Amino acid sequence: MESTILFSPLKIRELEINNRIMISPMCIYQAKLDGLVSDKHLVHYGQYALGGAGLIMLEATAVEKRGRISAGDLGLWSDGHIAPMKHLVDNLHSYGSKVGIQLAHAGLKGSTRPPWEGNGFLDATDIPKGREPWQTIGPNDGLLAESWPTAKIATKEDLKEIVKAWGDAAARADKAGFDVLEIHGAHGYLISEFLSPLSNFRTNEYGGNEGRLRLACEVVEAVRSNWPEEKPLFFRISVIDGVGVGWSIEDSVSLAKMIKNKGVDVIDCSSGGFDVDRDRAIPRRLGFQTYLADAVKSGANMPVVAVGLITEASQAEKILQENKADIIAIGRTALNNPYWPRQAAKYFGIDEEFGGWPEHYGWWLNRWSRSLKSL
Repeated sequence: MESTILFSPLKIRELEINNRIMISPMCIYQAKLDGLVSDKHLVHYGQYALGGAGLIMLEATAVEKRGRISAGDLGLWSDGHIAPMKHLVDNLHSYGSKVGIQLAHAGLKGSTRPPWEGNGFLDATDIPKGREPWQTIGPNDGLLAESWPTAKIATKEDLKEIVKAWGDAAARADKAGFDVLEIHGAHGYLISEFLSPLSNFRTNEYGGNEGRLRLACEVVEAVRSNWPEEKPLFFRISVIDGVGVGWSIEDSVSLAKMIKNKGVDVIDCSSGGFDVDRDRAIPRRLGFQTYLADAVKSGANMPVVAVGLITEASQAEKILQENKADIIAIGRTALNNPYWPRQAAKYFGIDEEFGGWPEHYGWWLNRWSRSLKSL
């Protein structure tokens, strides 16, 4: 058996995760109306627990109804969401995975159709499908393009309500049994819209170089005050909007230091979210965002998640060995192969006899493996 960091446990606060593999939050837009968990979520997330991921992070879950990206988003804006969520969490726990939830608010990027329907904004043609458009809200009345519907400009009172909604959702997440909570502050959604100079043109206390950080900090404070001290808090950021444009690595390090002092334990390092010129977009290559995680980890001196085209076990282990990240998140890699963690373990010579699998799989796979060896 080869010793690896990828399959070593990680303790954050009082939580121990049995390996460093996290399923990245991926929107599947399959919630029932009003954001309720459906049977499709049990199947979708169940495959990752069977597949051996140490931590499964649920998709972006709206803290208020107008904070959804689409009508198919999960929600946690009411107590009625708790029991279905708990049923899902209990199922995933039964296979040994720890479970996180990403709390989110879409801001200006809400009221849209799912990507496979073109990602456009909902309109009157969607009403017969049960998808009535809603007014979005953000730091200004639109986002980077004249074609965007006019949004409500968030007042101080609106922001106070939204911050409270985040805190209330955190309390519900605890009641549902989640082990980890992640605040979604990336990808051009509400917190990201306030952070980025590409979308925040305000001149009051929520604008300018310092004021742009205010909403993120207020959300962290509200969440941490409603989230148990012993449970970890993650924060996902777009470390950069694009190469040489908008929000920068230096901005991210400054924010990370600030929210670390407010109770954030781990920074989940992604990028992008706003439409920028193609020549300033982040070039796609294997592990293309790892350098961003490395910069935040060293600059803020705190644990980070690396994500983005991490496809091979050896690649993931190398990132950890070089101390560029503490957790490896896989998204579409896992969607393509939910058993990637199990197969990565086999690659490193771990669990050759399938003893780590659920026994109703492992017993049969061990016999199957012995049969193959006897051929």
